[in-house]
Amino acid sequence: MYLLGIDIGSSSVKASLVDVESKLCVGSAQEPDGEAIIQSPQPGFAEQDPADWWKHAVNATKRALKKASVDGKEIAAIGIAYQMHGLVCIDKNQEVLRPSIIWCDSRAVEIGNNAFEDLGAQKCLGHLLNSPGNFTASKLKWVKENQPELYERIDKIMLPGDYVGMKLTGDAVTTVSGLSEGMFWDFQNDAPADFLLEYYGISKDLLCPIVPTFGDQGKVCAEAAAELGIKTGTPVSYRAGDQPNNALSLNVFESGEIAATGGTSGVVYGVSDQRKHDSQSRVNTFAHVNHTSEQTRLGVLLCVNGTGILNAWSRRLLDNVSYKEMDNLARSVEPGSDGLIVLPFGNGAERMLENRNIGSVIAGLDFNRHNRAHFCRAVQEGIAYSFIYGLEIMGEMGVNPSNIRAGKANLFLCDFFRETLATLSGAKIDLLDTDGSAGAARGAGYGAGIYKTREEAFGSIKKVGETCPIDTMKEPLQQSYSAWKAELQKHL
Repeated sequence: MYLLGIDIGSSSVKASLVDVESKLCVGSAQEPDGEAIIQSPQPGFAEQDPADWWKHAVNATKRALKKASVDGKEIAAIGIAYQMHGLVCIDKNQEVLRPSIIWCDSRAVEIGNNAFEDLGAQKCLGHLLNSPGNFTASKLKWVKENQPELYERIDKIMLPGDYVGMKLTGDAVTTVSGLSEGMFWDFQNDAPADFLLEYYGISKDLLCPIVPTFGDQGKVCAEAAAELGIKTGTPVSYRAGDQPNNALSLNVFESGEIAATGGTSGVVYGVSDQRKHDSQSRVNTFAHVNHTSEQTRLGVLLCVNGTGILNAWSRRLLDNVSYKEMDNLARSVEPGSDGLIVLPFGNGAERMLENRNIGSVIAGLDFNRHNRAHFCRAVQEGIAYSFIYGLEIMGEMGVNPSNIRAGKANLFLCDFFRETLATLSGAKIDLLDTDGSAGAARGAGYGAGIYKTREEAFGSIKKVGETCPIDTMKEPLQQSYSAWKAELQKHL
Protein backbone atom coordinates (compact mmCIF):
# COMPACT_ATOMS: atom_id res chain seq x y z
CA MET A 1 0.00 0.00 0.00
CA TYR A 2 0.98 3.59 -0.60
CA LEU A 3 0.01 7.01 0.69
CA LEU A 4 -0.37 10.03 -1.58
CA GLY A 5 0.46 13.55 -0.45
CA ILE A 6 -0.40 16.59 -2.59
CA ASP A 7 1.17 19.95 -1.72
CA ILE A 8 -0.52 22.95 -3.40
CA GLY A 9 2.07 25.73 -3.44
CA SER A 10 1.97 29.09 -5.15
CA SER A 11 5.15 28.23 -7.08
CA SER A 12 4.27 24.63 -7.92
CA VAL A 13 2.24 21.58 -6.95
CA LYS A 14 4.11 18.51 -5.71
CA ALA A 15 2.82 14.96 -5.31
CA SER A 16 4.65 12.29 -3.33
CA LEU A 17 4.08 8.60 -2.70
CA VAL A 18 5.09 7.07 0.63
CA ASP A 19 5.34 3.31 1.06
CA VAL A 20 3.21 2.38 4.08
CA GLU A 21 5.53 -0.35 5.35
CA SER A 22 8.94 1.29 4.85
CA LYS A 23 7.61 4.84 5.41
CA LEU A 24 9.97 5.97 2.63
CA CYS A 25 9.08 8.31 -0.20
CA VAL A 26 9.27 6.13 -3.31
CA GLY A 27 8.34 8.69 -5.94
CA SER A 28 7.48 12.34 -6.36
CA ALA A 29 6.84 14.83 -9.13
CA GLN A 30 6.30 18.55 -9.42
CA GLU A 31 4.15 20.60 -11.80
CA PRO A 32 4.69 22.83 -13.64
CA ASP A 33 8.38 22.42 -14.52
CA GLY A 34 8.96 26.15 -14.04
CA GLU A 35 7.30 28.45 -11.52
CA ALA A 36 3.51 28.71 -11.63
CA ILE A 37 2.08 32.01 -12.82
CA ILE A 38 0.88 34.57 -10.28
CA GLN A 39 -1.31 37.19 -11.93
CA SER A 40 -1.09 40.78 -10.66
CA PRO A 41 -3.83 42.79 -12.41
CA GLN A 42 -3.07 45.79 -10.17
CA PRO A 43 -0.13 46.71 -7.92
CA GLY A 44 -0.38 44.70 -4.71
CA PHE A 45 -2.77 42.13 -6.22
CA ALA A 46 -1.84 38.43 -6.48
CA GLU A 47 -4.18 35.84 -7.97
CA GLN A 48 -4.11 32.29 -9.32
CA ASP A 49 -6.68 30.16 -11.13
CA PRO A 50 -7.73 27.25 -8.87
CA ALA A 51 -8.30 25.12 -11.97
CA ASP A 52 -4.54 25.26 -12.52
CA TRP A 53 -3.90 23.81 -9.06
CA TRP A 54 -6.11 20.84 -9.88
CA LYS A 55 -4.55 20.38 -13.32
CA HIS A 56 -1.06 20.43 -11.79
CA ALA A 57 -2.16 18.05 -9.00
CA VAL A 58 -3.49 15.54 -11.53
CA ASN A 59 -0.36 15.71 -13.69
CA ALA A 60 2.04 15.55 -10.72
CA THR A 61 0.20 12.54 -9.28
CA LYS A 62 0.29 10.67 -12.60
CA ARG A 63 4.01 11.40 -13.00
CA ALA A 64 4.77 10.30 -9.43
CA LEU A 65 2.89 7.04 -9.95
CA LYS A 66 4.75 6.40 -13.20
CA LYS A 67 8.13 7.27 -11.71
CA ALA A 68 7.57 4.87 -8.80
CA SER A 69 5.99 2.16 -11.01
CA VAL A 70 3.01 2.11 -8.65
CA ASP A 71 -0.53 1.18 -9.62
CA GLY A 72 -2.84 3.99 -8.53
CA LYS A 73 -5.27 1.42 -7.12
CA GLU A 74 -2.68 0.71 -4.39
CA ILE A 75 -3.10 4.18 -2.86
CA ALA A 76 -4.68 3.73 0.56
CA ALA A 77 -5.22 7.34 1.63
CA ILE A 78 -4.61 10.93 0.49
CA GLY A 79 -3.39 13.99 2.38
CA ILE A 80 -3.41 17.62 1.26
CA ALA A 81 -1.10 20.51 2.11
CA TYR A 82 -1.76 23.95 0.69
CA GLN A 83 -0.72 27.60 0.50
CA MET A 84 -2.39 29.40 3.40
CA HIS A 85 -4.80 32.37 3.53
CA GLY A 86 -6.09 32.14 -0.05
CA LEU A 87 -9.74 32.78 -0.92
CA VAL A 88 -11.69 30.55 -3.32
CA CYS A 89 -15.33 31.41 -4.08
CA ILE A 90 -17.70 28.83 -5.59
CA ASP A 91 -21.35 28.87 -6.63
CA LYS A 92 -24.06 26.27 -6.01
CA ASN A 93 -22.66 24.13 -8.85
CA GLN A 94 -19.16 24.17 -7.30
CA GLU A 95 -17.93 26.37 -10.13
CA VAL A 96 -15.21 28.89 -9.27
CA LEU A 97 -16.51 32.46 -9.56
CA ARG A 98 -13.21 34.38 -9.74
CA PRO A 99 -9.46 33.75 -9.51
CA SER A 100 -8.25 32.95 -6.02
CA ILE A 101 -6.91 35.92 -4.05
CA ILE A 102 -3.77 34.28 -2.66
CA TRP A 103 -1.65 34.75 0.44
CA CYS A 104 0.69 37.50 -0.83
CA ASP A 105 -2.13 39.72 -2.15
CA SER A 106 -2.23 43.07 -0.28
CA ARG A 107 -5.60 44.51 -1.33
CA ALA A 108 -7.39 43.87 1.98
CA VAL A 109 -4.83 45.44 4.32
CA GLU A 110 -6.88 48.57 4.97
CA ILE A 111 -10.07 46.56 5.47
CA GLY A 112 -8.40 44.44 8.15
CA ASN A 113 -6.77 47.44 9.82
CA ASN A 114 -10.13 49.24 10.02
CA ALA A 115 -11.74 46.15 11.55
CA PHE A 116 -8.99 45.94 14.15
CA GLU A 117 -9.50 49.60 15.07
CA ASP A 118 -13.30 49.45 15.13
CA LEU A 119 -13.64 46.14 16.97
CA GLY A 120 -10.71 46.85 19.27
CA ALA A 121 -7.44 45.13 19.99
CA GLN A 122 -8.78 43.37 23.09
CA LYS A 123 -11.67 41.78 21.18
CA CYS A 124 -9.65 40.74 18.13
CA LEU A 125 -6.54 39.51 19.92
CA GLY A 126 -8.51 37.87 22.70
CA HIS A 127 -10.78 35.91 20.35
CA LEU A 128 -8.88 35.60 17.03
CA LEU A 129 -5.35 35.74 18.55
CA ASN A 130 -4.57 38.10 15.66
CA SER A 131 -5.67 41.26 13.93
CA PRO A 132 -8.15 40.50 11.10
CA GLY A 133 -5.32 41.86 8.94
CA ASN A 134 -4.90 40.87 5.33
CA PHE A 135 -6.33 37.39 5.87
CA THR A 136 -9.06 35.45 4.09
CA ALA A 137 -12.01 37.05 5.88
CA SER A 138 -10.79 40.53 4.94
CA LYS A 139 -10.25 39.41 1.35
CA LEU A 140 -13.84 38.18 1.25
CA LYS A 141 -14.99 41.57 2.54
CA TRP A 142 -13.06 43.16 -0.35
CA VAL A 143 -15.02 41.00 -2.80
CA LYS A 144 -18.28 42.00 -1.10
CA GLU A 145 -17.43 45.70 -1.42
CA ASN A 146 -15.90 45.69 -4.89
CA GLN A 147 -17.67 42.85 -6.72
CA PRO A 148 -21.15 42.81 -5.14
CA GLU A 149 -22.90 40.98 -7.99
CA LEU A 150 -20.31 38.23 -7.91
CA TYR A 151 -20.50 38.11 -4.11
CA GLU A 152 -24.24 37.46 -4.26
CA ARG A 153 -23.57 34.33 -6.30
CA ILE A 154 -21.21 32.80 -3.72
CA ASP A 155 -22.50 29.59 -2.15
CA LYS A 156 -19.35 28.63 -0.24
CA ILE A 157 -15.90 30.09 0.34
CA MET A 158 -12.88 27.93 0.96
CA LEU A 159 -9.11 27.81 1.26
CA PRO A 160 -6.92 26.41 -1.54
CA GLY A 161 -6.67 22.97 0.09
CA ASP A 162 -10.42 22.84 0.56
CA TYR A 163 -10.85 23.42 -3.17
CA VAL A 164 -8.52 20.55 -4.07
CA GLY A 165 -10.28 18.39 -1.48
CA MET A 166 -13.59 19.25 -3.14
CA LYS A 167 -12.23 18.28 -6.55
CA LEU A 168 -11.14 14.95 -5.08
CA THR A 169 -14.32 14.10 -3.20
CA GLY A 170 -17.10 16.37 -4.45
CA ASP A 171 -17.56 17.63 -0.85
CA ALA A 172 -16.90 21.26 0.12
CA VAL A 173 -15.56 21.00 3.69
CA THR A 174 -12.90 22.69 5.82
CA THR A 175 -11.09 22.33 9.17
CA VAL A 176 -10.73 24.35 12.37
CA SER A 177 -7.07 24.88 11.51
CA GLY A 178 -8.10 26.25 8.13
CA LEU A 179 -10.78 28.51 9.55
CA SER A 180 -8.29 29.88 12.09
CA GLU A 181 -5.80 30.86 9.40
CA GLY A 182 -8.55 32.76 7.58
CA MET A 183 -9.62 34.66 10.76
CA PHE A 184 -12.91 32.77 10.84
CA TRP A 185 -12.32 31.01 14.20
CA ASP A 186 -13.05 32.30 17.71
CA PHE A 187 -10.67 30.57 20.13
CA GLN A 188 -12.49 31.76 23.25
CA ASN A 189 -15.85 30.39 22.12
CA ASP A 190 -14.42 27.44 20.18
CA ALA A 191 -16.69 28.29 17.25
CA PRO A 192 -16.75 30.36 14.04
CA ALA A 193 -16.02 34.05 14.70
CA ASP A 194 -19.56 35.42 14.51
CA PHE A 195 -18.54 38.89 15.70
CA LEU A 196 -16.13 39.41 12.78
CA LEU A 197 -18.54 37.93 10.24
CA GLU A 198 -21.30 40.25 11.51
CA TYR A 199 -18.98 43.26 11.36
CA TYR A 200 -18.10 42.43 7.74
CA GLY A 201 -21.73 41.66 6.87
CA ILE A 202 -20.84 38.11 5.86
CA SER A 203 -23.23 35.21 6.37
CA LYS A 204 -21.90 32.24 8.36
CA ASP A 205 -23.66 30.06 5.77
CA LEU A 206 -20.79 30.80 3.36
CA LEU A 207 -18.43 28.72 5.54
CA CYS A 208 -18.00 25.06 4.66
CA PRO A 209 -18.91 22.30 7.15
CA ILE A 210 -16.04 21.37 9.48
CA VAL A 211 -14.23 18.02 9.35
CA PRO A 212 -11.30 16.88 11.54
CA THR A 213 -7.75 17.64 10.43
CA PHE A 214 -7.01 13.90 10.79
CA GLY A 215 -9.90 11.63 9.85
CA ASP A 216 -12.73 11.20 7.38
CA GLN A 217 -12.80 14.18 5.00
CA GLY A 218 -14.56 12.39 2.17
CA LYS A 219 -13.94 9.69 -0.41
CA VAL A 220 -12.51 10.13 -3.91
CA CYS A 221 -15.38 10.47 -6.37
CA ALA A 222 -15.59 8.59 -9.67
CA GLU A 223 -14.71 11.63 -11.79
CA ALA A 224 -11.54 12.42 -9.83
CA ALA A 225 -10.55 8.75 -9.67
CA ALA A 226 -10.72 8.53 -13.46
CA GLU A 227 -8.58 11.66 -13.87
CA LEU A 228 -5.95 10.53 -11.37
CA GLY A 229 -5.93 6.82 -12.16
CA ILE A 230 -6.77 5.75 -8.59
CA LYS A 231 -9.65 3.91 -6.90
CA THR A 232 -13.06 5.45 -6.37
CA GLY A 233 -13.66 5.61 -2.63
CA THR A 234 -10.04 6.20 -1.61
CA PRO A 235 -10.22 8.21 1.64
CA VAL A 236 -8.98 11.79 1.96
CA SER A 237 -7.91 11.73 5.60
CA TYR A 238 -5.72 14.81 6.27
CA ARG A 239 -5.35 18.43 5.23
CA ALA A 240 -3.49 21.45 6.59
CA GLY A 241 -1.98 24.73 5.48
CA ASP A 242 1.58 24.60 4.27
CA GLN A 243 3.23 25.83 7.48
CA PRO A 244 1.36 23.64 9.98
CA ASN A 245 1.95 20.82 7.50
CA ASN A 246 5.67 21.63 7.28
CA ALA A 247 5.84 21.38 11.07
CA LEU A 248 4.00 18.05 10.95
CA SER A 249 6.41 16.85 8.25
CA LEU A 250 9.32 17.61 10.61
CA ASN A 251 7.61 15.86 13.57
CA VAL A 252 6.97 19.20 15.31
CA PHE A 253 3.82 18.79 17.42
CA GLU A 254 4.57 19.85 20.98
CA SER A 255 5.14 23.12 22.81
CA GLY A 256 8.63 24.56 22.34
CA GLU A 257 9.36 22.71 19.10
CA ILE A 258 10.34 24.86 16.08
CA ALA A 259 10.10 24.31 12.31
CA ALA A 260 11.34 26.52 9.50
CA THR A 261 11.05 26.64 5.75
CA GLY A 262 12.27 28.83 2.93
CA GLY A 263 10.26 28.50 -0.27
CA THR A 264 8.73 31.52 -2.00
CA SER A 265 8.30 32.98 1.48
CA GLY A 266 10.35 32.28 4.60
CA VAL A 267 8.71 30.95 7.75
CA VAL A 268 9.60 30.13 11.33
CA TYR A 269 6.82 28.21 13.08
CA GLY A 270 6.84 27.44 16.78
CA VAL A 271 4.29 25.33 18.68
CA SER A 272 2.88 26.70 21.94
CA ASP A 273 0.42 25.44 24.53
CA GLN A 274 -0.38 29.02 25.59
CA ARG A 275 -2.96 31.28 23.94
CA LYS A 276 -0.56 34.16 23.43
CA HIS A 277 -0.58 36.87 20.79
CA ASP A 278 1.62 39.69 19.58
CA SER A 279 -0.01 43.01 20.48
CA GLN A 280 0.87 44.39 17.03
CA SER A 281 -0.04 41.16 15.20
CA ARG A 282 3.38 41.07 13.52
CA VAL A 283 3.56 37.32 14.02
CA ASN A 284 0.40 35.26 13.95
CA THR A 285 -1.13 32.43 15.92
CA PHE A 286 -3.25 29.67 14.38
CA ALA A 287 -4.59 26.28 15.39
CA HIS A 288 -1.90 23.65 14.88
CA VAL A 289 -2.76 20.30 13.31
CA ASN A 290 -3.20 18.61 16.72
CA HIS A 291 -5.10 21.47 18.38
CA THR A 292 -8.42 20.51 19.96
CA SER A 293 -10.82 22.14 22.40
CA GLU A 294 -9.32 19.88 25.09
CA GLN A 295 -5.64 20.31 24.10
CA THR A 296 -4.22 23.71 23.20
CA ARG A 297 -1.62 23.40 20.46
CA LEU A 298 -1.11 26.63 18.59
CA GLY A 299 1.32 27.50 15.83
CA VAL A 300 3.08 30.86 16.26
CA LEU A 301 3.98 31.81 12.71
CA LEU A 302 6.54 34.30 11.48
CA CYS A 303 6.19 34.78 7.73
CA VAL A 304 8.46 36.89 5.52
CA ASN A 305 6.96 37.10 2.03
CA GLY A 306 10.07 38.20 0.19
CA THR A 307 12.74 35.57 0.86
CA GLY A 308 12.96 32.65 -1.56
CA ILE A 309 11.29 34.74 -4.25
CA LEU A 310 14.14 37.27 -3.91
CA ASN A 311 16.67 34.45 -4.24
CA ALA A 312 14.97 33.21 -7.43
CA TRP A 313 14.66 36.75 -8.82
CA SER A 314 18.37 37.37 -8.16
CA ARG A 315 19.31 34.13 -9.90
CA ARG A 316 17.37 35.16 -13.01
CA LEU A 317 18.95 38.60 -12.88
CA LEU A 318 22.39 36.97 -12.89
CA ASP A 319 21.68 35.00 -16.10
CA ASN A 320 20.49 31.90 -14.22
CA VAL A 321 23.72 31.05 -12.47
CA SER A 322 23.32 28.10 -10.11
CA TYR A 323 22.35 28.64 -6.50
CA LYS A 324 25.62 26.93 -5.55
CA GLU A 325 27.56 29.51 -7.54
CA MET A 326 25.62 32.28 -5.81
CA ASP A 327 26.58 30.69 -2.49
CA ASN A 328 30.26 30.62 -3.51
CA LEU A 329 30.14 34.23 -4.69
CA ALA A 330 28.62 35.30 -1.38
CA ARG A 331 31.41 33.55 0.55
CA SER A 332 34.06 35.48 -1.35
CA VAL A 333 32.93 38.74 0.31
CA GLU A 334 33.30 39.78 3.95
CA PRO A 335 30.24 40.16 6.23
CA GLY A 336 28.38 43.36 5.54
CA SER A 337 28.93 43.13 1.77
CA ASP A 338 31.13 46.24 1.89
CA GLY A 339 28.18 48.43 2.83
CA LEU A 340 25.67 47.00 0.33
CA ILE A 341 22.32 46.28 1.99
CA VAL A 342 19.27 44.48 0.58
CA LEU A 343 15.86 44.57 2.28
CA PRO A 344 13.96 41.56 0.90
CA PHE A 345 10.44 42.99 1.18
CA GLY A 346 9.24 43.05 -2.41
CA ASN A 347 6.42 40.51 -2.38
CA GLY A 348 3.44 42.36 -0.93
CA ALA A 349 2.57 43.66 2.52
CA GLU A 350 4.68 42.13 5.29
CA ARG A 351 2.86 41.14 8.46
CA MET A 352 5.96 41.47 10.61
CA LEU A 353 6.25 45.08 9.38
CA GLU A 354 2.66 45.71 10.58
CA ASN A 355 1.22 45.03 7.12
CA ARG A 356 3.34 47.69 5.44
CA ASN A 357 4.35 47.16 1.83
CA ILE A 358 7.70 48.96 1.70
CA GLY A 359 8.99 47.12 -1.38
CA SER A 360 12.48 45.75 -1.68
CA VAL A 361 15.37 48.15 -1.14
CA ILE A 362 18.97 48.08 -2.33
CA ALA A 363 20.95 50.61 -0.31
CA GLY A 364 24.58 51.74 -0.25
CA LEU A 365 25.30 50.64 -3.82
CA ASP A 366 28.67 51.94 -5.06
CA PHE A 367 29.36 51.34 -8.76
CA ASN A 368 33.12 51.54 -8.16
CA ARG A 369 33.27 48.91 -5.39
CA HIS A 370 30.41 46.50 -5.68
CA ASN A 371 30.10 43.54 -8.04
CA ARG A 372 27.80 40.54 -8.29
CA ALA A 373 29.58 38.78 -5.41
CA HIS A 374 28.66 41.68 -3.12
CA PHE A 375 25.12 41.51 -4.43
CA CYS A 376 24.85 37.76 -3.77
CA ARG A 377 26.09 38.19 -0.22
CA ALA A 378 23.80 41.17 0.45
CA VAL A 379 20.82 39.17 -0.83
CA GLN A 380 21.58 36.16 1.39
CA GLU A 381 22.33 38.39 4.37
CA GLY A 382 19.13 40.35 3.82
CA ILE A 383 17.06 37.16 3.79
CA ALA A 384 18.77 35.76 6.90
CA TYR A 385 18.48 39.08 8.71
CA SER A 386 14.75 39.22 7.99
CA PHE A 387 14.44 35.85 9.77
CA ILE A 388 16.43 37.18 12.73
CA TYR A 389 14.29 40.33 12.90
CA GLY A 390 11.19 38.16 13.07
CA LEU A 391 12.74 35.83 15.67
CA GLU A 392 13.30 38.87 17.89
CA ILE A 393 9.55 39.53 17.72
CA MET A 394 8.81 35.88 18.51
CA GLY A 395 11.18 36.16 21.46
CA GLU A 396 8.90 38.81 22.94
CA MET A 397 6.19 36.09 23.03
CA GLY A 398 8.48 33.63 24.77
CA VAL A 399 9.46 31.64 21.68
CA ASN A 400 13.26 31.33 21.84
CA PRO A 401 14.53 28.42 19.75
CA SER A 402 17.64 26.48 20.67
CA ASN A 403 17.00 24.01 17.86
CA ILE A 404 15.33 24.57 14.48
CA ARG A 405 14.17 21.71 12.23
CA ALA A 406 13.98 22.22 8.47
CA GLY A 407 13.66 20.10 5.39
CA LYS A 408 16.70 19.94 3.14
CA ALA A 409 15.15 22.05 0.40
CA ASN A 410 14.94 25.56 -1.04
CA LEU A 411 16.80 28.18 1.02
CA PHE A 412 17.96 25.58 3.53
CA LEU A 413 20.06 23.95 0.81
CA CYS A 414 22.32 27.02 1.03
CA ASP A 415 25.19 26.48 3.49
CA PHE A 416 25.88 30.20 3.77
CA PHE A 417 22.26 31.02 4.63
CA ARG A 418 22.10 28.29 7.30
CA GLU A 419 25.38 29.38 8.86
CA THR A 420 24.25 33.01 9.04
CA LEU A 421 20.89 32.10 10.55
CA ALA A 422 22.38 29.67 13.07
CA THR A 423 25.14 32.06 14.16
CA LEU A 424 22.87 35.05 14.75
CA SER A 425 20.01 33.08 16.33
CA GLY A 426 22.25 30.86 18.44
CA ALA A 427 20.16 27.85 17.40
CA LYS A 428 21.38 24.57 15.91
CA ILE A 429 19.64 23.78 12.61
CA ASP A 430 18.77 20.14 11.92
CA LEU A 431 18.02 19.14 8.33
CA LEU A 432 15.57 16.28 7.83
CA ASP A 433 14.90 14.21 4.73
CA THR A 434 11.29 15.17 4.12
CA ASP A 435 9.11 17.78 2.49
CA GLY A 436 5.52 19.00 2.59
CA SER A 437 4.06 16.49 0.16
CA ALA A 438 5.70 13.50 1.87
CA GLY A 439 4.53 14.89 5.21
CA ALA A 440 0.97 15.18 3.89
CA ALA A 441 1.15 11.54 2.78
CA ARG A 442 2.26 10.42 6.26
CA GLY A 443 -0.47 12.64 7.76
CA ALA A 444 -2.98 10.79 5.59
CA GLY A 445 -1.71 7.47 6.95
CA TYR A 446 -2.19 8.70 10.50
CA GLY A 447 -5.60 10.20 9.73
CA ALA A 448 -6.80 6.99 8.10
CA GLY A 449 -5.70 4.89 11.08
CA ILE A 450 -3.08 3.04 9.04
CA TYR A 451 -0.49 4.40 11.46
CA LYS A 452 -1.80 4.12 15.00
CA THR A 453 0.46 6.77 16.58
CA ARG A 454 2.24 9.93 15.49
CA GLU A 455 5.55 8.33 16.40
CA GLU A 456 4.80 5.46 14.01
CA ALA A 457 4.01 7.93 11.22
CA PHE A 458 6.79 10.51 11.74
CA GLY A 459 9.36 9.11 14.18
CA SER A 460 11.60 7.50 11.56
CA ILE A 461 12.29 10.61 9.45
CA LYS A 462 16.02 10.67 8.72
CA LYS A 463 18.29 13.50 9.85
CA VAL A 464 20.64 14.37 6.99
CA GLY A 465 22.65 17.30 8.33
CA GLU A 466 23.09 19.94 10.99
CA THR A 467 24.48 23.47 11.15
CA CYS A 468 25.77 24.96 14.38
CA PRO A 469 26.54 28.59 15.26
CA ILE A 470 30.05 29.68 14.23
CA ASP A 471 31.66 31.75 16.99
CA THR A 472 34.17 33.48 14.72
CA MET A 473 31.36 34.80 12.50
CA LYS A 474 29.21 36.15 15.32
CA GLU A 475 30.69 39.63 15.89
CA PRO A 476 31.00 40.72 12.23
CA LEU A 477 27.55 39.35 11.45
CA GLN A 478 26.04 41.20 14.42
CA GLN A 479 27.60 44.44 13.19
CA SER A 480 26.26 43.82 9.70
CA TYR A 481 22.81 42.98 11.07
CA SER A 482 22.76 46.21 13.08
CA ALA A 483 23.45 48.21 9.90
CA TRP A 484 20.72 46.28 8.08
CA LYS A 485 18.23 46.94 10.85
CA ALA A 486 19.11 50.65 10.88
CA GLU A 487 18.39 50.81 7.14
CA LEU A 488 15.06 49.03 7.67
CA GLN A 489 13.99 51.59 10.28
CA LYS A 490 14.33 54.36 7.67
CA HIS A 491 11.51 52.77 5.68
CA LEU A 492 9.05 52.04 8.51
